[in-house]
Amino acid sequence: MKHRGEEPERNLGDGVSWRRGCLIGKGSFGRVYLGYSKSQNKNAFCPYPPVMAVKSAEISDSATLQKEKETLFNLQSPNILTCFGEEITTSDNGSSIYNLLLEYCSGGTLDHLIHQSGGRGLPESNARHYTRSILNGVSYIHENGYVHCDLKPDNVLLVPTPDYDNAKNFVAKIGDFGSAKRYYFKDSNKKRRVDPEMRGTLMYLSPEVVNDNVQGPPSDIWAVGCIVLQMLTGRPPWKDKSEFLDQMGHGGKTPEIPGEISDEAKDFIKRCFVRNPMFRFTAEMLLNHPFVSDLRGDDDDDDGSGELLWPMYCVDDECSSSLFLDDECLNPIFMANGPMPAK
Repeated sequence: MKHRGEEPERNLGDGVSWRRGCLIGKGSFGRVYLGYSKSQNKNAFCPYPPVMAVKSAEISDSATLQKEKETLFNLQSPNILTCFGEEITTSDNGSSIYNLLLEYCSGGTLDHLIHQSGGRGLPESNARHYTRSILNGVSYIHENGYVHCDLKPDNVLLVPTPDYDNAKNFVAKIGDFGSAKRYYFKDSNKKRRVDPEMRGTLMYLSPEVVNDNVQGPPSDIWAVGCIVLQMLTGRPPWKDKSEFLDQMGHGGKTPEIPGEISDEAKDFIKRCFVRNPMFRFTAEMLLNHPFVSDLRGDDDDDDGSGELLWPMYCVDDECSSSLFLDDECLNPIFMANGPMPAK
């Protein structure tokens, strides 16, 4: 039985060692499919895992995907999506298709998890857990001379750990590096001027990006603050484009921080929302902030309030429990306040 997934509109072809499954997401870059390893022999070498996410676009429209592949090959971290390679296939109409082979994140996106809260937001203990994972990834990105430029809940993906008996046993990984910029080369210690093209999603842009078209590591930190605020409130940092432009762009304001969250959470978000990028905390500094540095093991810091939301871990040959990522997606399946089903 098929759930949520839909068949490809046309056959984009299979790879040498993998075959194409159902469509699980689509966006401005192209489409995302499940990909399955063709190898049935467990003892035979196979360069790919049993299940992958395959981003596909016609060669003529694949510049963003090719750039993403180059960036991901230079960034290998537990909190960044793994890239397994690239391959060209031929569609049923003879077109050459570029395919980017990526880690499949069966927990879906952080954005979809937040939506399951119905506007209440995630339990703060869960938000702290995911924030630390995100910061580890952002810190690594910046240390290696890159700026992500489009951090948002839709580009944070959840992957189950071997012990996934609760929501905290999902690791957050940063994906979608199609907008990433390189601002210096690590080996040369020489800064490279970041190109002036403004990239990203409006609601998560920092003041210096909007007003001065300057996009560096501090702009990623502003976006982290927006993500944390959205996790805790269940709502985007701004109501709409009009409020964003009036309050932040022209009015010199920052997103409103609710009074009901903890003092540690308030202070953490304030450190991200410093309007002058020179005085904004770095990812490394934020990793030492009590909001994430004081995380305790298991569920000791869970206050028991609210309804826990767990991404459902379920993948088979014919359906996807979640999408991969990007602008327009198929809804993932989630379970709230209940035991994980046996796979």
